[in-house]
Amino acid sequence: MATDELYPPDRLIAAQRATADAGLDALLLTPGSDLRYLTGYDAHAGERLTCLVLPAEGAPTLIVPRLERPAAEAATTTGLRIVDHLDGVDPYPLVVAALDGPAAAVGLADRMWAEQVLALRAALPEAAQRLAGEVLRELRIRKSPAEVAALAEAGAAIDEVHLRMGEWLRPGRTEVEVAADIATAIRAAGHVSVDFVIVAAGPNGASPHHGTSDRPIGVGEPVVVDIGGTMPSGYRSDCTRTYVAGGPAPAEFVEYYAVLHAAQSAAVAAVRPGISAEAADAAARTPIAAAGYGDAFLHRTGHGIGLDGHEEPYLVAGNGRPLEAGMAFSIEPGIYLAGRHGARIEDIVVCTTDGVQRLNTTPTELIAL
Repeated sequence: MATDELYPPDRLIAAQRATADAGLDALLLTPGSDLRYLTGYDAHAGERLTCLVLPAEGAPTLIVPRLERPAAEAATTTGLRIVDHLDGVDPYPLVVAALDGPAAAVGLADRMWAEQVLALRAALPEAAQRLAGEVLRELRIRKSPAEVAALAEAGAAIDEVHLRMGEWLRPGRTEVEVAADIATAIRAAGHVSVDFVIVAAGPNGASPHHGTSDRPIGVGEPVVVDIGGTMPSGYRSDCTRTYVAGGPAPAEFVEYYAVLHAAQSAAVAAVRPGISAEAADAAARTPIAAAGYGDAFLHRTGHGIGLDGHEEPYLVAGNGRPLEAGMAFSIEPGIYLAGRHGARIEDIVVCTTDGVQRLNTTPTELIAL
């Protein structure tokens, strides 16, 4: 996939228009997904300042440390002006100069380091500081065809790993040992980095964000495996399956897994343009509650995904925003019984013009290894 398809130069123009419409004079973006979204540059986050100065009107400027200028020139959108600074020289006057005039309000990267926020406040004492996410959220929430293709590539890569789970997940091995094999496989499947590996067996499966431990996996124990990584494109994968290792699962678990499976399928099927995010959440939550497990579904049904593992839209009660074609997000209901076991099924899906496209295609039925 060509870089200019995934990171088209006209994004900068669209962002400038949106900045003006929001009543901001400029966006100031340090390393992170917003900077990469607009320029294609996966900048290193460090104590040396890297900052895209994107005025509502005028030429944008990327300020970088001199030692990182070659990487910035190789990665960024064609025609972007780059200004560098040497170690030991205060770079913040370069930000002021790039604005080319007074600024009454600027939008800062949502996850900018506090020391940079304070330095910019000192450099621009008259400028109100707001979040750049107010502007960029609406640009990023609907994925382009190229972005959907990148997410589909990521989904296929993580599916490859789940299909190999029988090679590693068996009784007697610890969660940590299994996770190490999975991490190697995530990279082998084409990811450039491993974002997370959750291997949660038996009672650990009742903790949605357990991680791993040195506890051996028991015979017949349910094991929640939630894994994801970042592809060379910058786009992410995230997929959860629940397995049973080496023997029959507890009858109680089999019973509620059937409820969970039906709820996850119903929520995927409910996705279409116009349905609200909270209605999609309810499509999963209602059958789980009706079966008596409502209190055991501890989290929202889904989160958006793209250059960040978690981004808009969020499928959660209280979010009345209608889904739109191009929105990509997880459908991941879970049931967690404290002290006993748990289960989660997660697929990444895209809302299409007439329904839904699953980007993870491995079976969602209970998998016995």
